[in-house]
Amino acid sequence: MAKLKVYYDGTCPRCVADRRRYQTFSTDGDDSVEWLDISGRDEELRRIGIDPYQALTELHVQDEQGRIHRELDAYILLLARTRHLKPLAWLLGLPGLKPILSWTYRHWVLRRLRHSGRL
Repeated sequence: MAKLKVYYDGTCPRCVADRRRYQTFSTDGDDSVEWLDISGRDEELRRIGIDPYQALTELHVQDEQGRIHRELDAYILLLARTRHLKPLAWLLGLPGLKPILSWTYRHWVLRRLRHSGRL
């Protein structure tokens, strides 16, 4: 399986914990995901078409074809790679639930960034 590139905020304790949790669930030594901390990578992000501010406020995943997926679509793509998390990916994608989860996610991230003085 080709690698996904996951761009995450390495200065966010929750984001780092989520990364570790994902790696725990990928029991078969999943090396199909490359984790890239966005800290200090503004120029690299711009080169691949990711706005650094958006990278800070939304999870971004680059698929095998080079397409960038953001926010819940990024989570769905990532979670669907792991047998144990596939049902959660399906749940996140439900049409009625996705907008609510998307709003909640954005609200939580912005609150976290304001609280830490990074917004």
